[in-house]
Amino acid sequence: MDVQLASGSGKVEVSDQTFGVDYREPLVHQVVVAYLAGARAGTKAQKTRSEVRGGGAKPWRQKGTGRARAGSIRSPLWRSGGQTFAAKPRDHSLKVNRKMYRGAMRSILSELLRQDRLKVVDDFDLQTAKTKDALAAVTQLVGSADALIIGAVISENLYLAVRNLPHVDVRDTEALDPVTLLTHENVVITVDALRRIEEWLA
Repeated sequence: MDVQLASGSGKVEVSDQTFGVDYREPLVHQVVVAYLAGARAGTKAQKTRSEVRGGGAKPWRQKGTGRARAGSIRSPLWRSGGQTFAAKPRDHSLKVNRKMYRGAMRSILSELLRQDRLKVVDDFDLQTAKTKDALAAVTQLVGSADALIIGAVISENLYLAVRNLPHVDVRDTEALDPVTLLTHENVVITVDALRRIEEWLA
């Protein structure tokens, strides 16, 4: 399959195996959920009534005071007491096979190409690290200020220029993930990065 370069200077051949597959929404959803779950810290921790400091003595005698019976000032019913169902550190990660992950990436890339949201360029770099120049280059290429730029290698000028743009991100092929691909309206990819992705997803 041939894809037109965004510059209009020619076409580049891409693999049907990577950029010509059907969009499998259930698979993509499963992989995205697993990816986001893996990013959760899972470090929330609370104390039960047995872990809260104090409460060793019975606050008052069982009968005769006119008040409700109480055995500990660290009961969950009391202020500063323990939590009834205390949260404990846990692992939220979900298992996703390598074959499933790569299949989801192929589905996403193919759908981006079908929707004309994937722009292929020979190279994307800046002479200066100016945000204004980066915004102008992205807008001229995709027609909006929302884009993900994928390169085989990301130059320092490009990284510094786009880091203050809220809807523009740069990634090399090693750091590519399904959530970032789906987040942006447009994806700009260099030919070198394209070849690396094809090799990875082959």
